[in-house]
Amino acid sequence: MTGNTGNTGNTGNTGNTGNTGNTGNVGGGGWFISDRVDLPFVTRLDPSGTNELGSLRRTPPLHFGSRQWSADWYAWRVLHQFIANVPGWAATIDADAPLTQIRTDLVTNYAAQIDNLVLAARDERPDAMGLILSQDAEFFTDFLAVLTARPGSHTQTWRLLNIASLIGSFAALYFKDKYDLPRPSQICPALLPPIQVPGHASWPSGHSTQAHFMKNCMLRVFAATAMSAADQAVWKSDLSILADSIARNREIAGVHYPKDSEAGARIADLLDTVILTANVVPMFDSAIAAAAGEWQ
Repeated sequence: MTGNTGNTGNTGNTGNTGNTGNTGNVGGGGWFISDRVDLPFVTRLDPSGTNELGSLRRTPPLHFGSRQWSADWYAWRVLHQFIANVPGWAATIDADAPLTQIRTDLVTNYAAQIDNLVLAARDERPDAMGLILSQDAEFFTDFLAVLTARPGSHTQTWRLLNIASLIGSFAALYFKDKYDLPRPSQICPALLPPIQVPGHASWPSGHSTQAHFMKNCMLRVFAATAMSAADQAVWKSDLSILADSIARNREIAGVHYPKDSEAGARIADLLDTVILTANVVPMFDSAIAAAAGEWQ
């Protein structure tokens, strides 16, 4: 059940992302090849002789090969390297004073947060419903749309987005487990979220952590290219607004507090420092470099 890590947005269906342009992760479900019953392909005769195709053998490859790993499963390999190479990542993030203050502000004044969500449910929820529903399942599609990319056109970028999503979810779920804070609808049931309330604690927002870390990784990609500073600024604006809106839609839905979203963004920035600035996860560094090659 590794592909179902808490149903935190992208993590719930990392391998089944709504057929996002025929993602390439078809091994997760949907690829079916029909063959003839009376004359299977493997029994056809080799054109150069009389041997059946099933009797011919290639020299076995030494490995499965990195390029054969689909983006969702490759992300798990990078996550494993991250855990092994940065054992103190959680303590480093947990010691961050601004992050601690965000949590303290939430716990000491739930009422103010709920008041914000009541207004959002009244004033914003009807118009935001389409995004609430679509992003509840996945938001890779939103990133690809803003990037004007497809998994098939930017395979390394697609792989990086999967890596960022998974690591963001992993980090968020660690702190959800540690602090175990209640969902808004547990305090104010009348919020009546229009989607199923996720089966894990509220703080921090997984959607916010993932979306902001995906944004941060893409900004690293653009910085590693010859792209002009002006063009990088445009991407930063677009992707920052996208990440913020993904997080905000979870608030409008009544499943997260504003402080959940704020904490997710902060954790994403701390992950950016822990993983990327420190250069301690070679597979992550390679993924950034490979994606940058698609944006030259």
